Amino acid sequence: MKIDTHQHFWHFEPQDFPWISEDMPVLRRHQRPVDSRPGMDNCGVLGLIAVQARCGPQETDFLLELAAHHPHILGVIGWTDLTSATLEADLARWQGQEKLKGFRYLLQDEPDLVEIINNPAFNAGVACLQRRQLVFEVLVFAQQLPIVIDFCTRHDRHALVLDHVGKPRIRDWLTDPASRQQWQQALTQLARLPHVSCKLSGLVTETDWQHQDDPSAADILHIEQCFDVALEAFGPGRLMFGSDWPVSQLAADYQAVHAIAQSWAESRLDRHEQQAFWGANAVRMYGLTI
Repeated sequence: MKIDTHQHFWHFEPQDFPWISEDMPVLRRHQRPVDSRPGMDNCGVLGLIAVQARCGPQETDFLLELAAHHPHILGVIGWTDLTSATLEADLARWQGQEKLKGFRYLLQDEPDLVEIINNPAFNAGVACLQRRQLVFEVLVFAQQLPIVIDFCTRHDRHALVLDHVGKPRIRDWLTDPASRQQWQQALTQLARLPHVSCKLSGLVTETDWQHQDDPSAADILHIEQCFDVALEAFGPGRLMFGSDWPVSQLAADYQAVHAIAQSWAESRLDRHEQQAFWGANAVRMYGLTI
């Protein structure tokens, strides 16, 4: 059983996605569940978790509507304003939506990350999610990882999930080896928190994809090394596969992303650990119904 824990969907409107520039034509179109399904079928991936791509209350409703019509969408990570004074009421309107598994906040884009993670309203919002047994997904760049460790330590009442292995800039590893060491140290420290899990996702777009058609052999080696660091830090029981489709298409197609993870898992994990990585960890972490 394989589950892809990180896919995005959208009806493309340029004003809703300012981060999708004109040099990303593959993303400047509608991205629907039927569009990723062929790649999933070819790789034997049976289900997915849909993750927010826009910051607005309509995003959660949009993804839940998709999930209602596509049974292979097993869970939804939505968006809501976690600093809102009406958060309890905002969450109450999704009461009974069994596929709503958690929320994400784009911490990586905050102009002052320290300010937001120390904001009493934001911390109250994350605590509210945890009381409701909803996952909070942590999205930060590698250089921001050390900043969020104390924040993650405070919020230990329910699962936290780190997206994209903390987004190490593997494109810079050859010219800036210190960045690799700093990322590894922070990831290892974060992994000491038993309530934090990690998605092995999103790394093909941390390569120099703008200047090549496919990930190079060196890129694939570096991605595997990232996975190795995560395995040593988190262990096989807190790692999950994610494609980051369709963003991953900037650098590689679905089959290529899956193949990197498949080759790595087969060479590093025993049969039971592979079952955990590909599906069982996600089922447990998100409370999925299969």
